[in-house]
Amino acid sequence: MAAVLALLLAGCGTTGSASSSNESQSKMNLQEAADRADKILDEAFAAIKPPVEWTHRYSMPGDCYVDRDRAVMTIISAERRGSFLGVLERHWKSKGYKLVATSPNGLVAHFKTQDGFQLEVLIGPNGQAHLSVTTPCVKESEVAQPTSKPNGPDYSKQELPAPNVKSTFWSSDAPLSS
Repeated sequence: MAAVLALLLAGCGTTGSASSSNESQSKMNLQEAADRADKILDEAFAAIKPPVEWTHRYSMPGDCYVDRDRAVMTIISAERRGSFLGVLERHWKSKGYKLVATSPNGLVAHFKTQDGFQLEVLIGPNGQAHLSVTTPCVKESEVAQPTSKPNGPDYSKQELPAPNVKSTFWSSDAPLSS
């Protein structure tokens, strides 16, 4: 996960030419970028059917970017992980987001929006999924915590437990029929 995060952060400053980076900076500040990241995450979770429980994981402002991360508290079984990733991939592609990379094991996917926001979905070995968005470099400003209400208990101010919510669909060990 640290390597994946490092990859995302390393890309923050290299999302485009200096002029496109300056263009983004003149149009948006950190709070506006954080609000857009929250909207991207809200839309992604709305696309997941049946819905999963999630909580805010962290909101981390950097020098010129913000990371927003949400953890899925619903257990995603090994048999349903591909379907979970497929739902997000179809949703993000329908929004015009570009698939940038996937991991060899298929449990991590990176996307990028037309305006330089970097999206990641990662599913850990215990079936816990994380969705995160890293904003492009923008003008400095104060950044408030996310205002979206978690779908389930809020673990944002405490240690995150392992996924602990069973879903008749997402947690099922039964393979999906084609």
